[in-house]
Formats: sequence, structure tokens, C-alpha cells
Amino acid sequence: ASKQAQLMEVLKKEVRAMLIAAKAGLTPEQLEEQYMAMVCKPLPLRDLGFQSTLELVTQMPEVVRVCFSKTGTLILKAIADDSTKGIAKLVANQKVKTRSKASKKTATKVNPTFPTKSSRNPQSFQTLGAGAPTLPAAVKAELQDLLSSSPLLLGDLDKAFLRRFGRAFQYRQYGFLSMFEVLRSMSDSIAVEQTKAGSLLVLRKFLASNIEQGEVPQGEAQEEEVPQGEAQEEEVPQGEAQEEEMLQDEAEEEEMPQDEAQEEEMLHGEAEEEEMPQDEAQEEETLQGEVLPPTPEIPPDAVQDRSLCSLPPLRRRCLVGVIVEFVVSPSQFYIHICSTEASYKLQDLMFEMRHVYSHKVASDKYIMPESAVRPGQLCCVMVSKWWYRVIIHRVINDQEVEVFCADYGHLQIVQKSWLRFLKWHYSKLPAQAIPCSLAWVKPVEGTWSSAAILLFKHLCRFKELVGIVDEYVNGVLYLFLCDTSTKEDVYFHSVLSDMGYADVCGENIPSQEFEELNPSALYVQPSGKQGNAEVAEPDLRLQQESRDADSETATSKLDGAKL
Repeated sequence: ASKQAQLMEVLKKEVRAMLIAAKAGLTPEQLEEQYMAMVCKPLPLRDLGFQSTLELVTQMPEVVRVCFSKTGTLILKAIADDSTKGIAKLVANQKVKTRSKASKKTATKVNPTFPTKSSRNPQSFQTLGAGAPTLPAAVKAELQDLLSSSPLLLGDLDKAFLRRFGRAFQYRQYGFLSMFEVLRSMSDSIAVEQTKAGSLLVLRKFLASNIEQGEVPQGEAQEEEVPQGEAQEEEVPQGEAQEEEMLQDEAEEEEMPQDEAQEEEMLHGEAEEEEMPQDEAQEEETLQGEVLPPTPEIPPDAVQDRSLCSLPPLRRRCLVGVIVEFVVSPSQFYIHICSTEASYKLQDLMFEMRHVYSHKVASDKYIMPESAVRPGQLCCVMVSKWWYRVIIHRVINDQEVEVFCADYGHLQIVQKSWLRFLKWHYSKLPAQAIPCSLAWVKPVEGTWSSAAILLFKHLCRFKELVGIVDEYVNGVLYLFLCDTSTKEDVYFHSVLSDMGYADVCGENIPSQEFEELNPSALYVQPSGKQGNAEVAEPDLRLQQESRDADSETATSKLDGAKL
């Protein structure tokens, strides 16, 4: 009974955190899905003696309010307590995205600045601009791959996506309200054309290639080509070709008549039999049969003794757009920099790797022998039909290894048979995942509670955020994270502190999680160690140095903004 009571108290905190983050509330099914996604296990209904999620939440009257939407759908909403009233108010004030505000949001995002001494309120940040939802790089690549063969009607997109990738395209989980918002976010790579059949989705690269092909008028192109009749006249007539082929065959036959060739082969076989007794020959054949086939040659362009390099370090106090890709805790997570150039390079790399390694001949050529499957080996692996750059972290058994995904930050167990050598030129792009820790905070209880981690994941989930760089400690980037999609900028360390999960300590305490294991530090070389590494700078629209050289003044500004 005491264990059930403890579990119920923890569950109440987790459910409240999830429902507070959902402005419009959640259906029971959505609550189950989000709990599974965040905690990686289903709601403990049976452990608590409940038959359904609705039965569970009715036993949390101080946490959950059950109501109905205009369409009659059952909706669960959070009831804030004293420690969460501020968070609930911020969520309630979230802006509703409209087209009329788009240009204003863009303008504020393009020119984020630190306040100067002449500012009216020098101890607060200006609004940094609203964060728009963003598709993960892998999902963008999937959409582009879907349209790479031919255009697709919008009405057929869901079926085509399900058929190709084995799952539905659930854009709402990435923060989008409609499919048109998704297409607007990818307008640089996908065009929408209106046809009689409906909206047609076309890959812009496909459009560009068609335009290039259409630059030469069809009539002129045909005139420039050699007329078919003249081409046939210049070719060797079929009769002469057949005659020449017959003469060649006769010449080959004249070199050695077939009977003579067979006779010589028989004599050669008799000579071999005389040289070696039959028993000895059979014994040699048996020995040869036991010899293992030779190990395939390793392609000369396969990476064998090489590491990826990291992205160049960011400057202190700069602002940069980021997407949190993978979260262990507020002290251990990985980000992507929101740079159009960097995003395209990663997508192009994934497309090219999929194109190359999907061909069996090429894929078999880069199969890794057992001797190459060792910790620290840079290679690539196929997961859900996509190929990722990984480093082998440990060999688990004869069939499985654990790998570190250098572009997304997570560890994953995969089959050895899925591994392939990485082609050398695929190693030039720096590792895109940056190991990070939230600046100036530490967990109240010494380690982060599951509720704190759950809340942090909700705050980060599929949003473009603004990061304020503080410093690097042991190769880990410490930064403040700010959600600018509300009327007031929301700083994540302040949210964790207000919820009672974290203490704001005013300094960066080395992350215990990264001290125990930091795969990036183990396997990724610091920027500049490799001469041929490509430099991937953050988007200059979201990066600006502080105009104040005085560090004390800058620190006071952070304090004034609850930093």
C-alpha cells in the first residue's frame, strides 16, 4: 500500500506536468501516448489497480479536470497547484500563430540584441522572437525522399508516407496545427502547385531540373541531334557486322581446333594424375575445402582509422537558434544549431548515403569484417531504411553492438549485420550533435527526478528555441534555453526552479551524467584537429555578440532576466 501511494504521488506530478504543457488539454489516448513517449513505459494502471486511464484520472481530482470539447470529445486539463500556477499562466498566454504576425515575428528574430546602457530597462532581455515548430532533420529527409521520384497530390501524401515508411505522418506531434504549416516550414525545398486534381507537392530540385532541361526548345534539340537515318548509314551495316563476327569466330577456331583442344586437355589431366596419386589429390582437395574463404578486400575509400570532428565552439554570450534533439536530463542533452546551411548539408548527406548503401553491390562492398567491429570505429548503420554515421561504443555479443549516433546524440543497440564501413568523404562534415547542459542550475535532490526530466522534455519538444551561450566545461556547452513562443520569454532554468525541481546556483557545476559517460568527448575530435573538416557556423541571423565588454554588466543583465 505504501509503494502504491508513493507511485501515485509521483504519477500525479508527472501527469500535471504533461497536462500543464498542453494548452488545449489532452484526450486520455493522447495522455497515454505522451506518457509512453516521455517515460518509455505505459501508465502503471494495473500496478495501481485501475482498468483505464479515465478511471485513473478521476482519482486525481486535485490534479486533473475532466471536461468536454465543443465536438463532445473528452478532454483532460491540468489543475495548477501553488507551485505551478505561474507555469500554467505562461502556457495560457501562448501566442496563436497567425499569418498577419508572421512578418513581425521574423523581424524580431532577425535582429535579437542585448540591451545597451542607454536602454530603458537595461536589466532585461528584449523579446528574442517567436519560435516556430520545426520538423526533425530525418523527417524532412523522408518527405524529400518521398517526392524525389515524382510529384504527389496532397490528398495522397498520408497513404504514400505510410506505404513508404511504415508509419503515419503525424505532424501534430512536432507542434504543427495543420499540414499547410508543415509545407510552409519547408517552402524552401517543397513547392505547392494548384492543379485541377488538387494541390500538387513538387520537390523544388525536381522543378529546377525540369526548367534546365526545358531551356533548349524541343525542335532545336531535335535538329541538333544526328538524324536517325544518317546515324544508321554511318554505322556498320548489319550484314557486314555479322560477316565480320563470323570471320572472327573462324579465326578463333583456327587457332586451335576443338578436337585438338579436348585432346590436349585430356593429356594435361593425365599428366596431372601421373604427377599426384589419386588419394593424395583427394586429400589435397579436402584440405582446400576446409580453408576459409579469403576476407574481402577493404575498399580504399573506407574509413578505418579516423574520427569525426566537432563543430567550432560558439562565442560566449551569443544568441543562437537551436533544436533539442535528444534529452537524458537537464544536465545532459544534445542540440542541433538552426542553420539553413548546416541543415541542408546533413540532409544531403543522409540522402546520398541512402542512395549509395541501398544498392546491394555497393552495400556488400562495405561490409565490415569481424576484426573491424571494435570500440571507437567510425562507420555507418541502417535504421528504418536510413543510414546514420555512428561510432561503435561497445560490442555486446556476437550479433549486437552499441553505437553512438554522432549527429543526433543518442546511444543505440544495433545488429552487427547492419554496420558498414563509412566512405571517406562522408566523414568530412563535422558531427552535428552538440553535448549540452542547462546553465546555472542543479537538481534539488542531487539527481534529477523523473518529473523534472519529463517537464524539461515537454519544454524542449520539437521547438526552435533561442540559446544563450554561457561557457564550455570539459567539452560540454552550458547554455540558457528560452522559449519565445509566448508573450513573455520563458527561461527553462527559471521554470525548473519555480516548479521546485532545481536550484539556481549562479555557476555551472560539471554534469554528473557527462562525467560518467560523454561519448562525444571519447570519439569526436575538437574542431580544427582535422585539416579537411568543413566549418559549420551557426546562423548569423540568430548570433550576435554582447555589445558590452564589461562582464559584470553582462552578468547583472542575466540576473535581471531571472538568469
